[in-house]
Amino acid sequence: IDQNLATFGDRFPAPSSVGGVYAAIDNIEWTNGFWTGMLGVAYEVTGDRHYLNAAQSHVVSFKRRVESKVNVDHHDLGFLYTLSCVSACKLTGSDIARETALQAAELLLCRYLPAAGIVQAWGDLSDPTQRGRMIIDCNLNLPLLYWATEVTGELRFRQAADTHIARAAAHIVRSDASTFHTFYMDAETGEPLHGKTDQGYSDNSCWARGQAWGIYGFPLV
Repeated sequence: IDQNLATFGDRFPAPSSVGGVYAAIDNIEWTNGFWTGMLGVAYEVTGDRHYLNAAQSHVVSFKRRVESKVNVDHHDLGFLYTLSCVSACKLTGSDIARETALQAAELLLCRYLPAAGIVQAWGDLSDPTQRGRMIIDCNLNLPLLYWATEVTGELRFRQAADTHIARAAAHIVRSDASTFHTFYMDAETGEPLHGKTDQGYSDNSCWARGQAWGIYGFPLV
């Protein structure tokens, strides 16, 4: 982390490496919260404030991102804002971090489809051909909604998360305890449709990272 602090500064590692190197990018990708989260954990483990100072400097970037709506039309708002602004709020009591994380929670809740009972992963909510998609990754994004209920007392965040995780348990998890990457629900009727993969070998295979999201995400929720 110390070596990477010098490399990235106020920027972030790209989602994937090229030639074993993660390029420094602006706050535009779904993985950016992971780096900020690592800084927060480093501070908790060591008590060294230079990690905390670096993590706090990212809060302004995440505030600007949610206000300008830079690549936020997806469920990975949880990855982005739980690990950055919720963490900063818990560690320092920052009002800016709290309000920014609540803005993100509101955006995430906008992706909740009441009839289907799911938070749509990605895709244009106004496009009927894309509506009704949940993916196993969303398990790790739901904590943002639970936190929002904790700090506001508004149950609508938690209720959406509770319903989504129940649908995921019922439809994403197969009878042999492997998981689909993606499952489609009818957004108007709530009827379960079919499982498939956008990441993994085939619709019937088990994508390793997705299985890890399930193993971690269900007990976390």
